[in-house]
Amino acid sequence: MKEARYRRIILKISGEALAGEEGYGISPQTVKTVAAQVKDIRQLGVEIGMVVGGGNLWRGVTGSAMGMDRATADHMGMLATVMNALALQDALEQEGVYTRVLSAIEMRQIAEHYIRRRAIRHMEKGRVVIFAAGTGNPFFSTDTAAALRAAETEAEVILMAKMVDGVYDDDPHRNPAASKFERLTYFDILNRGLGVMDSTAASLCMDNNIPLIVFDLNQTGNILKAVQGQMIGTYVGRD
Repeated sequence: MKEARYRRIILKISGEALAGEEGYGISPQTVKTVAAQVKDIRQLGVEIGMVVGGGNLWRGVTGSAMGMDRATADHMGMLATVMNALALQDALEQEGVYTRVLSAIEMRQIAEHYIRRRAIRHMEKGRVVIFAAGTGNPFFSTDTAAALRAAETEAEVILMAKMVDGVYDDDPHRNPAASKFERLTYFDILNRGLGVMDSTAASLCMDNNIPLIVFDLNQTGNILKAVQGQMIGTYVGRD
């Protein structure tokens, strides 16, 4: 098997991707497939941190649009990410992968509280660390959480697993003529308003020179290909 290009990564998985074809909730088959792929890259000696979204269960902005207090709605979204994290932990442990869930919101009965040094130590020991509850603060997305955790743990890259095979100039599900980008800069994301991640997350990646690889989670083996440095999806970097 080809060697890994990166020593330490953050794998960001959108909540929508975990829903699979059902479109809502947690797809057991999708979670199992993700776990098997993570096991493959762990066997290459890669240190892995994962950040998972919660959009398959609840979105804070949706609750806010319905008239709910935004902070309350966002806290509900954070709890949704914890549910997804526990599902991933269970699937990974069934694959024989040692895993820890670290939550930005303290909930001692089901997860460890996030402490930067603890997270790094777990990764150094070969455990997959799943970062749950976003940043622990409302008004920040899980994309920002992924950028923040990548910076804090000195990860070399953020792998963004989505429901689309890269970054396009328009929504490819609505516009068949949309063009895919092979390579972009952080400024491209910010200036063009491309839907890769929110501006806070993009700025944080730019400031800390953390590259992104955006790819399709539905293609089995894509996580391994990305870790090995194969050209898939869209690469986002400084230049």
